Amino acid sequence: MHRSARWGIAALAAVVATAVMPATSQAAAPLPPGFLWGVASSGFQSEGSPGGKPASNWTVPRSGQTPIGRSVDFRNRYRSDIALARGLGVKVYRVGVEWARVQPSPTRFDEREWAYYDDMIGAIVAAGMRPMITIDHWVYPQWMMRAGGWTNPASVRWWLRYANRVVHRFAKFDPMWVTFNEPVVNIAQQLSRGELPPSAAPTMADRMVEVNRRIYREIHRIQPRAMVTSNSAYIPAGGEPLIDPVLTDRFMRHADYVGVDNYYGFSLGNPLAVTGALRDGMAGLPVSADSIYYALRYNARRYPGKPIYVVESGMPTADGKPRSDGYRRGDHLADLIYWVQRARAAGIPVIGYNYWSLTDNYEWGSFTPRFGLYTVNVERDRSLRRIPTDAVPVYRRIISRNGVAPSYRPTRPAEFCSIVEAAASCLEPVR
Repeated sequence: MHRSARWGIAALAAVVATAVMPATSQAAAPLPPGFLWGVASSGFQSEGSPGGKPASNWTVPRSGQTPIGRSVDFRNRYRSDIALARGLGVKVYRVGVEWARVQPSPTRFDEREWAYYDDMIGAIVAAGMRPMITIDHWVYPQWMMRAGGWTNPASVRWWLRYANRVVHRFAKFDPMWVTFNEPVVNIAQQLSRGELPPSAAPTMADRMVEVNRRIYREIHRIQPRAMVTSNSAYIPAGGEPLIDPVLTDRFMRHADYVGVDNYYGFSLGNPLAVTGALRDGMAGLPVSADSIYYALRYNARRYPGKPIYVVESGMPTADGKPRSDGYRRGDHLADLIYWVQRARAAGIPVIGYNYWSLTDNYEWGSFTPRFGLYTVNVERDRSLRRIPTDAVPVYRRIISRNGVAPSYRPTRPAEFCSIVEAAASCLEPVR
């Protein structure tokens, strides 16, 4: 950026600051006793696919992408990972069922893999936690993709056959449900990977909306008090009002709660922070804990009357190294919870929070971005040790106290003129 442009942005920021700079942070009000603390993961990202099996759209070799291999081997280490989650004190453990694993061909379901999910989800319940089960987390059997994926009219029948099996098999555990993980990003991923022609994006969207409606009704038929959603990746800087009418609003017509994913934040007070991504990739994108407040406020206003659950939230580092902005995982986590408590005190009906993720895992082509409470050096440590980060005791303490203390104040102040909620977060800042 040219020097004069930098000075222009700085001057604009200085002018706006006098009107909208937030005051000193207030005390965080306590959360209700039934608040749901959780951790999150996905099947494919943590279970692994050694040797490219089970074969899915994400095991096809691609230039520039690291093969997943066994990832963090949750498939064989799930009991010890569930014990780690139990040790934190969480009430909810989000996991996923991978379609390619349980249906490796159009005509055959793999009962051995169904039995694995029986045992894994049962172990979560036995450990005193409620499962949150994701039915679709971007991963599709290769046989489906070779037949055209969502462009094939039969995809509706194929998906519902699989999803109905998931629901009928696991409803007995009284799980919370996530039908589709981040549908907008799912479409974007398939477009960027060449799996979906641009002209077919509306077809994929329409078919996902249709099967979501039908599986929602089936879940409620056999589990009448079920809590069902499709979580949405909150896109800062005004992206949501453009996207929601096209897709998210349609999913929310058949949802019992709003599932929000929040990771990044942008502000006029730090307009050059995004350049960190050029150096560190995903781990260099700017994070600001107060962004979660604005994401929650936006969704409460857009979907009034629905409770809100933070289905995913966390902070990436690059290969487990300290972030260039100096933000530590434990400090960031405590700051996030402070703003969740502030949101609840402001009348925003947030009912739960999942940290993404319990352990590091495969981040869609790379092991470099690390989000785990427990770090795992997949590429250099064959034993795949789960090493606690500084956030483990922080989260354990937060859960035991049902939030941060009233005396807690964020380690980083609220961003000046946040644009997470577009103009609203700058003109109506949290104080």
